[in-house]
Amino acid sequence: MLSLTLSPSNSTSFLHNKLLLRGNTGKRTKFCYVPIRTRCAVDTPYGGNVQKFPRRSVWDPYKRLGISRDASEEEIWGSRNFLLQQYSGHEASEESIEAAFEKLLMASFKQRKKTKINLKSRLKKKVEESPPWVKNLLNFVELPPTEVILRRLFLFAFMGAWSIMNSAETGPAFQVAISLAACIYFLNEKTKSLGRACIIGFGALVGGWISGSLAVPNIPSMLLRPTWTLELLTSLFVYLFLFLACTFLK
Repeated sequence: MLSLTLSPSNSTSFLHNKLLLRGNTGKRTKFCYVPIRTRCAVDTPYGGNVQKFPRRSVWDPYKRLGISRDASEEEIWGSRNFLLQQYSGHEASEESIEAAFEKLLMASFKQRKKTKINLKSRLKKKVEESPPWVKNLLNFVELPPTEVILRRLFLFAFMGAWSIMNSAETGPAFQVAISLAACIYFLNEKTKSLGRACIIGFGALVGGWISGSLAVPNIPSMLLRPTWTLELLTSLFVYLFLFLACTFLK
């Protein structure tokens, strides 16, 4: 006959309780200790105490993330981060949240791409339907990369700010000369023709000066500072024309 007896342990952890097996064989009594391994809840992959995402089976990604259909990308990101933080540690919940987020992100990307294509198509259609003189005029215009536009805009804006800061001391002749040289350099780099670049550059200079001379007298004096002379304000028009010429003209 075999009998089972629980032997108390001095250890405080219940993981080290041992089972005492006692065997009676006539005159001899045999004892053996068999260790028992107890599995804690945190050893399971999903954890008994880990909070589970209740909307894992919801098919609609908007409802799964708890946002409206007109939610912005910032709201989608915010909902995703909040839910991942709340249900962190539960693998199935995290996968469900990430899957819904990726669906919405892909749908937003496709919509932006479709809108961009439609805008280009409508613009191209309007150009094709425009009068011949408009088509001929557009043949001399191009749209460079955004980086090129911003760099040249910064250059000529800096020249304008420099001219305004030194308006009380000297005129803007030096800044205008530098701007004209920069405009000719950019045009020569684009057209590979120094003569064409010089013609366009000086044409922009003259056009800006004439436009400024005609427009400045019509500006209310209350908007102008006493140190802002006609020459200074006219030079601002010149910077604008030089920027447009070297950036958008072919």
